[in-house]
Amino acid sequence: MPILTVDKKERYPHNKVLELDLFGLQRRLEEAINDYVDTFFSEEYEDQVFGKMKVTCYIFKPKLEGRDVKKSKEIIRDRFFKNNMSVMFSVNGQVHGNYTAEFITRTLKCNLLKDYLLVHVDCTRMKPDFREELFMASRDRLKQGDESSLLRDYLGKKLRKSQLDEINRRRKESIGLESEDTSELIKSFAKNLPKDSELFKLLQNTLKLEEKKDKKKAEEKESSKEKERDEKPFEPKRFPALFKLNKKKDGMNMITLPLNGEKTIKFDTDVANDYFDRVEEPGELQLALLQIKHNDKRGGDREGKEKEISGLLNIVRSSPNKGTIRLTLNPTKELTVGDELEIKASLTAPGEPLEEIVWIKIAEPDSPKEPAPKEEESFENLGLPELIRVTKKEWASLEAQGISMTHDTVMYPEGEGDKLEKIFINLDSGVFLRHRSKLKAEDQITVAQKKYLSSIYFHTVFLYMITKKRNYNLTVLKDGKQEDVTVDDYIRDVFDSYYSDFLLNFGMEQLMGALEE
Repeated sequence: MPILTVDKKERYPHNKVLELDLFGLQRRLEEAINDYVDTFFSEEYEDQVFGKMKVTCYIFKPKLEGRDVKKSKEIIRDRFFKNNMSVMFSVNGQVHGNYTAEFITRTLKCNLLKDYLLVHVDCTRMKPDFREELFMASRDRLKQGDESSLLRDYLGKKLRKSQLDEINRRRKESIGLESEDTSELIKSFAKNLPKDSELFKLLQNTLKLEEKKDKKKAEEKESSKEKERDEKPFEPKRFPALFKLNKKKDGMNMITLPLNGEKTIKFDTDVANDYFDRVEEPGELQLALLQIKHNDKRGGDREGKEKEISGLLNIVRSSPNKGTIRLTLNPTKELTVGDELEIKASLTAPGEPLEEIVWIKIAEPDSPKEPAPKEEESFENLGLPELIRVTKKEWASLEAQGISMTHDTVMYPEGEGDKLEKIFINLDSGVFLRHRSKLKAEDQITVAQKKYLSSIYFHTVFLYMITKKRNYNLTVLKDGKQEDVTVDDYIRDVFDSYYSDFLLNFGMEQLMGALEE
């Protein structure tokens, strides 16, 4: 319910707006879709362990109209990320606990989205016993117990398989800058690195030490382009007129589901992406169990009304995405091989709901996959982060993806979880331009640039590795409170704060000379 708030000028002299309608966060997010929110989606989980919960993910625009990346981030964080809550757990609309951006980077491995992803977990319909073990009585944070660990692992596993993976991939691919050919750098580095050394083990645990399969990447990129060309423009409707199973087997809605696995089925629809999540006139996908056909060993056919569908299947419902609704099913221990379930899927709509009948047959468990044989390690395949030179003319393309580059920026590390993938080095940073202005000869400038690139690159690599290896927890004092800082932010700040000046102006000869004096 909206509330009209009226503040006094004497108490809030800096407030520009003293009277306004106060709405809840969900309503404000819905109104912010065009101005602040780039895209959003939801998934509804139904599991035998914890009951039901709904998770909604909001991905914000990296750059607001008329603002630079830094200011855009400040506005978004101030308006939507109160107390650094990146993942909020609520009951009946009230927040009872949260995760910080650490969950986004470490568990979801979406480092590029850490400042732009807000996740709302609605725990209202959870099983009361599970929920009581999840939240503190003070309702300000999560308990540290088995339930909390289980929920964290579950959310991480499910969200990594959701639309979030595609959104994160698109953000990374849209940067589109050419990287340096570091193959010679890698080879020369590896030749002097003993395989049994602690340094090599440190690299092996922290960096990507796998062969770069350029051909495979090129094929995937080409396949992605062909897919984009084949896609027809989707014209969404406010209410659905279409709802049918995407692929039918021999003209029948029959699905085989391994006893120990899961199966994702797709439904075609024409409804808008926000149909399950909007505040006004939302819809939902409902599932009902019509009957169960048990296998012969359990006594033939019986009606299934005695069982709820949630007791037989763990279910994930996804919100519509460009005309597709995903439904992921996983059998519980109540089912055995040979059982058949008749399920009715109903998409609510004005008037009569749209319905599809689906038969699900429980099949033999999938045989465990044999682990692929490990290839022998080759020093020539040692994978180091990509080195990407950035000039002023390329700042705009980085800004569009949320990577801020100015004359004050020296470098920007991009990772995925604990893996350092790319290092963007700014050739038009104030530090390097000032250093270069002292040089006159062309060969001096060339040497200085090589020194700048190699110094920033390798110092970034080893600062990143050591910080990760030693498991440091980084915080910074901000507005009287200690806030968590990621390794990426810490290293970027180190280079922006005089460290790069030191690397450029004090080589080994200068340091030895200072000791002699």
